[in-house]
Amino acid sequence: MLIPFTQADIAHYCTSRNGETRIGQSISLVKPNQQLSEQLKTAVADGCRYVLLGIPEDIGPRANLGLGGADLGWSAFLLKFLNLQSNIFINAEHILLLGSIACDDLQQQALGLSAQDESQLQKLRHLVSIIDSRVYAVAEQIFAAGMYPIIIGGGHNNSYPLLKALSHNSAQAVNAANLDPHADFRPCEGRHSGNGFSYSHADGYLQHYFVLALHELKNSAATLQQLQAANADHCSYQRIFVRQELSYQQALDRCIDYVVQGTGDIGIELDTDSINLMPVSAFTNCGVSVQAAEQFVFQLAKLPRSRYLHLAEAAPAQHPAGLVAGKNEAGQILSALVFAFIQGKQHKASAL
Repeated sequence: MLIPFTQADIAHYCTSRNGETRIGQSISLVKPNQQLSEQLKTAVADGCRYVLLGIPEDIGPRANLGLGGADLGWSAFLLKFLNLQSNIFINAEHILLLGSIACDDLQQQALGLSAQDESQLQKLRHLVSIIDSRVYAVAEQIFAAGMYPIIIGGGHNNSYPLLKALSHNSAQAVNAANLDPHADFRPCEGRHSGNGFSYSHADGYLQHYFVLALHELKNSAATLQQLQAANADHCSYQRIFVRQELSYQQALDRCIDYVVQGTGDIGIELDTDSINLMPVSAFTNCGVSVQAAEQFVFQLAKLPRSRYLHLAEAAPAQHPAGLVAGKNEAGQILSALVFAFIQGKQHKASAL
């Protein structure tokens, strides 16, 4: 279920200024009255390479006993990205602003549910499984069209349908690099934002998985044991920034070396709660810089086999200064990360 973005929506987000062209004024939109597969074929024929897709939900984090607010990450991104300048550094006509996954009905069903009540918690997790199916149905068609999806908003639960769709498209298990203080490898106890990768591995969609900047005290002993049993790897925040056993670039190189193993396609996963002071579902003062996150995205995007960028968990309402400040900061950072991905693809490395 997809809600296509229209020219009227552009007008809602994008402001004009004499003598300037904003990204929102030159970005590509889907043609109406066509099936999604045909819309994507038309977009590819018109030169589009990248697809912006929003997931305005916060049910995944809530089903993981966390805070809400991730449903506003998509709109915060649009408000900033569409008002950036369209110039020699980016060809907005190569970007398809597809739209968003329909989540309003599920958000309404989840509105009065409490994760503290076991029966209601199970309802939340059932709603996450419905989101899974909706995201998968759209992502699979984007991959089939040969385009690069850039997915923004919602919880990190959405890694599962993305990895599933990429695996089905390539007919083999895929790899993933995740910049995240949490491994999101919790037990397969019903779907939520903390077990997207464990479900992906258990179902045979995920092979080589690396977590960069994992926080040593924000992952349970059981999670770390499950990571080891799955032959996944990680390099912790403390190892890089506290004990300084290796530099950030050395850690990033290790991550890249790990996820280029085999022949599987690669997903670029970034939980924005890895970024210091980012308004997110799990706010942190002990994160990486925006520049470090941009480098993670840029260097992974250069890999020919990397196929998508997923930016999860931005929750503007969680900003200490309030929603307006949260939208401003989240929108700027999400926009910078999207630009880093596009630049990386434009400068992609030789095949590995």
